[in-house]
Amino acid sequence: MSLGPFRPQNILLMPNVVVPKAIVLAARVNDFLTSAGLNVEVYNYNFENSNKLPDLSKIDLVIVVGGDGSLLRAGHYCAPLGIPLLGVQSGRLGFLVEITENNLEENLEKLLKGEYRLERRMMLTAELFSEGKLKQCWDVINEAVICRGKDVHPIELRVDLNEGYMNSYIADGVIVATPTGSTAYALAAGGPILPPELRNMLILPIAPHLSLDRAVVLAEGAKVNLYPSIKHDVVLSVDGMEPVQLQEGDRISIQANQHSLCMVRFGEPNYFYRDLAAVMQRNPILENGKA
Repeated sequence: MSLGPFRPQNILLMPNVVVPKAIVLAARVNDFLTSAGLNVEVYNYNFENSNKLPDLSKIDLVIVVGGDGSLLRAGHYCAPLGIPLLGVQSGRLGFLVEITENNLEENLEKLLKGEYRLERRMMLTAELFSEGKLKQCWDVINEAVICRGKDVHPIELRVDLNEGYMNSYIADGVIVATPTGSTAYALAAGGPILPPELRNMLILPIAPHLSLDRAVVLAEGAKVNLYPSIKHDVVLSVDGMEPVQLQEGDRISIQANQHSLCMVRFGEPNYFYRDLAAVMQRNPILENGKA
C-alpha cells in the first residue's frame, strides 16, 4: 500500500536482532506509535539470515531499526510492493537511515502529522545469462560487482553500452552502481558522489591496470552488458549478497529497474549533502574503540 500525505495506520517494525541497541530503540518506537493508536507489528529480524518476512499486503510503512545494511535488505522486500521505508539508526553507518536516537520522538511526531516527503531512489535490474539462457535475476539498490574471487589475479572484462562496444578493463573488478550506491562501495573505490534523485548508472573499475581508470556516469536509460573472460576465479555479487561464480561465456545485463526504493524523509531536500559531510568525517571503527 502506498503512503500519501497522511499518517500511516499499519506499520511493520523490524529491529535487527544482531544489534542489541536496535531492540531497545524499537521498544521506544513501538510505545510511541501504539500510544498514538497505530497498529504496529513487531518482527525481530535477523538480517544476516534469510528469514521470511510476514505478510506485507496490508502494511503502509516499514520501519527498520539498524544501520544502512539493515535498511538495504529490507528494501529488497519493500520496493517491489511500493511500501515506503523509514530507518532508525542503531548500527554503525548511516547514509540511508533517517532517525537517530536523539531525534526519535520528534520525527515520529512529524510522521503522525504527515510532515514528511517521499524520496524515490533508482534501482537496477541485473540479469545473469549462461549459455544464452537467463540463469538468475536481481533487484539492485546499491551496486552489482563483478570481481576476482579467491584467486589473487586481475580479471578481464568487456563492457558494451546500448548494444555497442564501450570499453575493456583489466582490474580487480568493476562496480555498476546506482546513485544510492555511489556512497557505498563505489565511494570507497574512489568514485564520484551522485545526488540520490538522479537516474544514472555509474561504472567504476577497482584497481585498474592499463585500463581506463576513471568512473563513467551513463545517461539515463542506458543498458550495459558485461562479458567476463574467465582465466581465473570471477564472481558476481549484488548489494553485498552471497557471490555467484561466473563461467566463460556468461553475460551480465544491467539496466534501470521498474521499481524504486521509496524512503520517508523529514529534512529539507539538501539534507543529503549536509549528512554526507557529517558521516564521512566519522570513522565508526575508531568511535567504537576497535582500531
